[in-house]
Amino acid sequence: MTATPAIVFEPLHPGVVPPHRATAQSAGHDLVLCLSAPTVRVFRDGAVEQRAVELHGDERRLTLAPREKALLPLGFKARLPEGYEAQVRPRSGTSLKTDLVIVNSPGTIDADYPDEWCVPAGNGGTAPLVLTHGERIAQMVLARFETLPFTMGSVTQSTTRAGGFGSTGR
Repeated sequence: MTATPAIVFEPLHPGVVPPHRATAQSAGHDLVLCLSAPTVRVFRDGAVEQRAVELHGDERRLTLAPREKALLPLGFKARLPEGYEAQVRPRSGTSLKTDLVIVNSPGTIDADYPDEWCVPAGNGGTAPLVLTHGERIAQMVLARFETLPFTMGSVTQSTTRAGGFGSTGR
């Protein structure tokens, strides 16, 4: 009998919990913003800065100006089983209700990635975007994958299709 693959989860701050599915039939695991560290890497026009997390009473926040992007920390490291990837995608509700954009969606986290998981995201709107510690900002979907070797050879047309990029019509 083969053991069920598992994800090794290492919280980096107190109170950080593993990603979780909202319902038993959800494909995606919600990813929650962790603003426990004092700074976040913010990018604008090719420059990067370490921006201080804002404290408003007991609440920790990060404000992104229009066109700013950040590596939004999740507060944990994780090791996926070999042959799996985590695809990071927008949450549909977040995409509709805010201007938060996942900039490389879907992004891939590889099984051998050793550092803190982050979500590369940006403010796609025209007003400042305030993000709050503990907010669900994205989701991850687990996927199995295959690796295949490349071999040298000649690629010939196998169907009548040619042209690509819209060649099959509308």
